[in-house]
Amino acid sequence: MDLTDQDETNAVLSVTGMGKVYTEPVLVDVTLALHAGEALALTGENGAGKSTLSKIIGGLVAPSTGTMRFMGADYAPKSRHEAEALGVRMVMQELNLLPTLSVAENLFFDRLPRRGPRALGWIDRPRLREDARAAMARVGLDAIDPDTPVGALGIGHQQMVEIARNLIDETRVLIFDEPTAMLTAREVDLLFAQIDRLKASGVAIIYISHRLEELARVAERVAVLRDGRLVHVDRMENVTSERLVTLMVGREIGERIDLGERRIGAPLLKVEGLTRGSAVRDVSFDVREGEIFGVSGLIGAGRTELMRLIYGADRAEHGTVSIGRPLAPVRIDSPADAVRQGIALITEDRKGEGLLLPHSIAANVSLGNMGSVSRWGIVEARRERALALKQMEALRVRARSPAQSVGELSGGNQQKVVIGRWLARDADVLLFDEPTRGIDVGAKFDIYTLLGALAREGHALVVVSSDLRELMLICDRIGVMSAGRMTGIFNRDEWTQDALLAAAFAGHMNGSQPAAASHSQDARSLS
Repeated sequence: MDLTDQDETNAVLSVTGMGKVYTEPVLVDVTLALHAGEALALTGENGAGKSTLSKIIGGLVAPSTGTMRFMGADYAPKSRHEAEALGVRMVMQELNLLPTLSVAENLFFDRLPRRGPRALGWIDRPRLREDARAAMARVGLDAIDPDTPVGALGIGHQQMVEIARNLIDETRVLIFDEPTAMLTAREVDLLFAQIDRLKASGVAIIYISHRLEELARVAERVAVLRDGRLVHVDRMENVTSERLVTLMVGREIGERIDLGERRIGAPLLKVEGLTRGSAVRDVSFDVREGEIFGVSGLIGAGRTELMRLIYGADRAEHGTVSIGRPLAPVRIDSPADAVRQGIALITEDRKGEGLLLPHSIAANVSLGNMGSVSRWGIVEARRERALALKQMEALRVRARSPAQSVGELSGGNQQKVVIGRWLARDADVLLFDEPTRGIDVGAKFDIYTLLGALAREGHALVVVSSDLRELMLICDRIGVMSAGRMTGIFNRDEWTQDALLAAAFAGHMNGSQPAAASHSQDARSLS
């Protein structure tokens, strides 16, 4: 499609010649129009400029060049608050919630209902709870008490609170930046129903996602960014997922990946009878040198809890972990013990648990590697920078320099920084919990290639993923968790998708077929 042939007549929002330069251009000459009642899918690799463009529209970032018009008038918000007051709101990947306040207080933080004739500072608590329940019901949070502190909720529920907060006021343009990355299948369905309702009421949607199957469900048009430039705009029905991937990365990506020749040796990690309450129950498996061992299962099956037990983040009630050449039982009472034994965990919550977002790439890579970058207990900037540059080059991290704040990087590049920290330490056993969540297709294949290289070097890899196709693509064996137990371990030459899904439901069946049907939505996240 001719990118200049975009009808701006009656557009709710239009951007013309939009650009942004930091030390180098990150957005170049982007022109787009958005109309009432439509959803525009905005896609591209991490670092392509999607979030930068969205933050400019949402008032969080000032453009270097270009103009915008909103509702027929010039539009140049100086802050997020100013944009929201005009009716442009953004649901960001980085949650904008206060964990110590209740759900209700977060929902109505800047518009708390007051009581009394002069509203002398008294909050009308009954009305606040009533309003909050109504807002929560729209996104399926009916079962949660509005007085619950947000910090006590899981990250998926926190994401739904953030979405609910942005559906309260009169909104004309609503931007969703990877809204489903932390949501269950049921929550995703509720979100899509809300998007349909918003479009029907005339709200214009910008929907950013790397999950290409979602774009066809949500959007009427799609815009593709690559290296900060708009490379394609078209009706959604006119493009296939394969075509979108090619446009995003600038090259063809096949459905198979060659991880190279590997020699799979003796077991390097062995878990026996690991147990913690009902979350992890009597789990045993081993992982060999050069092997990629996948862990699959439904939401809540105990996958992350198992990784935390192996890593010492939680204390096991029973069971042993053995590691080394030859294998020997080790005592792991804390993550520090695990690191000393050569075990690394790349957590699923890279922003909350894996990175110091305000700090530089160099500082984040050097965490856990102080022996390599310090002398007599003092960090040497030259060594820290050299280590960061080495990992940035090896992992193809897109950044201006090692001094750049990690919080400014795209999700895929943030994930590479976390991985780079552990590669610098050369751990024998690497535990990856959802390593490709929230990153684009091109970055995913970069991660897959990296996993293959690590396996070829003789590391033992454990990969937890909600994407069953991903595990079938990269793993040598897959263990399936269900209701806290490992219900099956499958070799590459014997697994089928049906067999893996059956094992995922096994802990819920209790001999009755209807139980599987009750989990059909969760199954979609595996298939």
